[in-house]
Amino acid sequence: MTYESTVPGELGDPAVRAAEVPEPGAVTIVVPTFNESANIRELLQRINESVPGRLPCEVVFVDDSTDDTPDVIFREAQDCPFPVTVLHREEPVGGLGGAVVEGFKAAGSDWIVVMDGDLQHPPSLVPELIGTGERANAGLVVASRYIKGGSRAGLAGGYRIAVSRGATWLTKSLFPRRLRGISDPMSGFFAIRRSAVTAEILQPLGYKILFELAVRSRPRRVTEVPFVFQDRFAGESKSTAQEGFRFLRHLLGLRTASPAARMVAFGLIGATGFVPNLVGLWALTKLGLHYVPAEILANQLGLAWNFLLIEHLLFRERRRHRRWWDRVGRFALLANADLLLRIPLIALLVHDFGIGALPATALALVMTFVLRFVGTEALVYLPRRGGGKGRSAAKAHS
Repeated sequence: MTYESTVPGELGDPAVRAAEVPEPGAVTIVVPTFNESANIRELLQRINESVPGRLPCEVVFVDDSTDDTPDVIFREAQDCPFPVTVLHREEPVGGLGGAVVEGFKAAGSDWIVVMDGDLQHPPSLVPELIGTGERANAGLVVASRYIKGGSRAGLAGGYRIAVSRGATWLTKSLFPRRLRGISDPMSGFFAIRRSAVTAEILQPLGYKILFELAVRSRPRRVTEVPFVFQDRFAGESKSTAQEGFRFLRHLLGLRTASPAARMVAFGLIGATGFVPNLVGLWALTKLGLHYVPAEILANQLGLAWNFLLIEHLLFRERRRHRRWWDRVGRFALLANADLLLRIPLIALLVHDFGIGALPATALALVMTFVLRFVGTEALVYLPRRGGGKGRSAAKAHS
């Protein structure tokens, strides 16, 4: 068994506790864990009962726990007839999805199976996933709850069922081509060939890694097998409202990866800024402020609203390139320059080109919107020239 830890001195020195480096097996089972100590014994026992007799295997736990889960894994794995590795992360970067990516990097087999540590994904299905992939010459095999023979029975309550179905519908609606042939993109149980994984291009956020794999590096051939989602063996679900919001944010980030999609999202976010702008204008004029300074101040409310949404929904991955006050200042200058540019541009279109006031206003809005989007990308969120030192400082202040 191999035991590794990124917490020096806390869980033991890998050089001391490593028994041997495992030989590559037919399948590497990657299990991300967070405080799952009560499930480890049963999980390893079920893997032992169903997998090694049919194909060689190794198990890689990528652990973000704050309890004794790593030590429990080490203790329970002593009698396992297959290699077991524990990679304990000091910082859970990327959440569960980030843990899976670390497992991909550590895998030593041609096939990698990803499954949860709570036994809602039955280990007995692992050989069938690999066998189906070999017979179909597939690069990705998804265990699906939504094809004939599958079931979501282990989802507790109507609320979780509704959320699961809603997330599945939303994801498939946003990526109809990339997710064609995958009925359950929210599944956390799947097999993928190691040759089909390019871990470096993945940017996981939260607990749904399959749909990112399908979107960023989908294998050319995909197949599915049905599975019955089981009841949790022990412990509590890690699915929270916060994880749901992280999923939605990640979904938007994937959908807006292209410049055209980012521009559309930028425009939609800008449109929502009219709400705080108008509310602020109404409140300030009610307080007796003249409408001109009231509009200037209200425009700043809309600016702040747009900046927050753009920061967290559209350019989250690029915030590290500049300090937060630098980003705020540049964004504010661009937004207010847009306001100052629009009025003389409308006048030019009306008086010099003979365009009516209404179409001139609409045309000016479109023209300044494009300039604002290009300026925001180029001047606020693209990396500065000169390198790493500034970027590191920016990350520390973001």
